[in-house]
Amino acid sequence: MKKQQIVVSKDLEAALNEALATCDYDKLFILTDEVTVLLCYPLIEKVASEKKAEVITIASGDIHKDIISATQIWKYLSAHGATRKSLLVNLGGGMVTDMGGFIASTFKRGLPYMNIPTTLLGAVDAAVGGKTGINFNGLKNEVGVFNPSEVVLIDSTFFKSLDDRNLRSGYAEMLKHGLISNEKNWIDLLSFDLENVDYDKLQDLLVTSVKIKEDVVTEDPYEKGIRKALNLGHTVGHAFESFSFEKDEPILHGYAVAYGLICELYLSSVITGFPVDKLRQTVRFIREQYGIYPITCKDYEKLYEWMKHDKKNESGVINFTLLSDIGQIKINQTADQQLIFEMLDFYQDN
Repeated sequence: MKKQQIVVSKDLEAALNEALATCDYDKLFILTDEVTVLLCYPLIEKVASEKKAEVITIASGDIHKDIISATQIWKYLSAHGATRKSLLVNLGGGMVTDMGGFIASTFKRGLPYMNIPTTLLGAVDAAVGGKTGINFNGLKNEVGVFNPSEVVLIDSTFFKSLDDRNLRSGYAEMLKHGLISNEKNWIDLLSFDLENVDYDKLQDLLVTSVKIKEDVVTEDPYEKGIRKALNLGHTVGHAFESFSFEKDEPILHGYAVAYGLICELYLSSVITGFPVDKLRQTVRFIREQYGIYPITCKDYEKLYEWMKHDKKNESGVINFTLLSDIGQIKINQTADQQLIFEMLDFYQDN
């Protein structure tokens, strides 16, 4: 799989012009949603106008990351003369970059695309690494392909428009990267002030986080081995997320991952010997910054069923990525139903 070009911008218009100059295309299309077309598109509108870009706008929210929206975009591209040499620029959060990447990868068997993440979550997670997809049949990212963008353009200017919850949602993925990398990064992340955000410092932490993910993806682009490190917190996190959608009380992806980290670090302490003091430090930070998603013992069976649907599973066995210490990754770990229920007890009580 080809390596993505990661551009960290200090001058958005100049960086975008330079990035577009590296791409050979006949027509330019920009995919936005109802939020980013209002808040973020104006920041690149001058460049888009000069390049005579066509703007496609879809409904916002993960609930619209589905085959219906995908069909609408395919129809638009077809009606407006897109070819295999056209370029699709995905301007938005993870929903837009996931879907846009999938659209670009499948329309006419593939056209080049660029990601401009407008959320912290999108920048640190969805926009980098080449995973694309849409939700299907009630399951997250059930249909998709591995196909990296030509360029990922990251500019923290966009993050200043984020509300507190969406900023924290992205930060949870950065915390995951800290846990799978080294103690310094983990400590830096636990000590960052999310109440009074220093955006320059945040961008520095983000660059480190993106580099961690980029290195893992380069080593294992198709998730056959070590790339599964990036799934820490996600087996349980996706279950929480799916459960919340089913209850019509959706939680943000990063919050679900944060809660998943509590659960999977507990499993790590039991199965692979993750230090209890580091478990407590991380749990304390997550509780202070993310609160708790309320569940009861009556929900355990349902959450267990969602975990059984996770894409990482093999032969019906629930697969976890765990740690024996900060940066010490143990992939393909399993737990029986009793231990998973004990994990959910820990989540409720700590």
